[in-house]
Amino acid sequence: MPPRYGPGVLGGSESVMREAALGLAARGHEVEVVTTCAVDHYTWENELPEGTSEEDGVVVRRFPVLRHPSRVARQAQESIGSGVVPDLDRQVSWLGSQFACPGLFEHLLRHGASYESIVFSPYLFWTTTVCVPYQAERAVVIPCLHDETYARLEVVRPVLAAPMLVWFLTGPEHRLAHRLGPVSPRHSVTGAGVPVPRCYDPAGFLKKHNMRRPFVIFAGRREAGKGGFEDACWAAGELGMDVVSIGKGALAPELADRVLDRGFLADEQRNDAFAAASALVQPSRMESFSRTVMEAWLAGTPVLSVADSAVVAWHCQRSGGGLIFGDRYELADALRQLRVDGRAAQMAAAGRRYVIENYTWPSVLDRMEASLGATFGAAAGE
Repeated sequence: MPPRYGPGVLGGSESVMREAALGLAARGHEVEVVTTCAVDHYTWENELPEGTSEEDGVVVRRFPVLRHPSRVARQAQESIGSGVVPDLDRQVSWLGSQFACPGLFEHLLRHGASYESIVFSPYLFWTTTVCVPYQAERAVVIPCLHDETYARLEVVRPVLAAPMLVWFLTGPEHRLAHRLGPVSPRHSVTGAGVPVPRCYDPAGFLKKHNMRRPFVIFAGRREAGKGGFEDACWAAGELGMDVVSIGKGALAPELADRVLDRGFLADEQRNDAFAAASALVQPSRMESFSRTVMEAWLAGTPVLSVADSAVVAWHCQRSGGGLIFGDRYELADALRQLRVDGRAAQMAAAGRRYVIENYTWPSVLDRMEASLGATFGAAAGE
């Protein structure tokens, strides 16, 4: 039960939910998606029609969202934004501050027992925080947990403690959950799947965008916690390289003349961009899996991870597919190693092997099916 669903919806957890739903349906499971009419996680406007439809062989039930921002909810959000956990009353007000979806909630109360299991993700939104406690006996949560103030709210604790089953995407996310508080006794690290492209055209990308210098690439939403351009611009400039950004959201005005902004790219173009890059720079500390890292490795591109991103550093260390940096000087040194020492191809090959061995959808779906079967009975794994 994702808060948003569909091919035009951007977001790591939303991609995992959609691809898992389609994958399980293709394996013969009866799958329904219960979600909202929203597409944009900034506005939460009801852009898609309410009602039931079939999309790619999966039944999708959409319900409209309602928004009732309040002064108390805004105060709670400001407190969370500053790193301070608000009192419980304000936390409760905050729960519905982005949106609520009463029709979806009523549907779960009326028809929840007809589902053998209900998968919720991510942990942060109303569709999970409010609904999981009412369907705990059949709930499966993919939290996509970050080390952030939101994860320390009392109203969020039931999302990890109450469900019948919790699926984590990485070891560091699993360990973070246990540091934060109680976790459901039934939990495992399933990982997430990443589609494997059939081919890449890096030369075509360079020609289309008239790019002649080597470049490092940033990918994903440009929002708080996903930055790091300043250090990359300095480090790349030291080596005569460009910095390319792809994804949604506006770049800061002061970066407009320092970053080559290619905006949102369709999947094929995005894959070609990864293949053309000298390295993916992943400076985000707020990661539970980091799909872009997997996509870069599949494209044959090494990864440079900020040291205090527990998840991405974990991937780099396990795979041998990247280097870790602490500041702009270490980032410049890492780029120099890739270019001068000729380590890029070796790291890229190790990274691709790591993804193929651990994070393709067939292997992840096998783990999900085994977990469902062990928890809810043999029928779930048929």
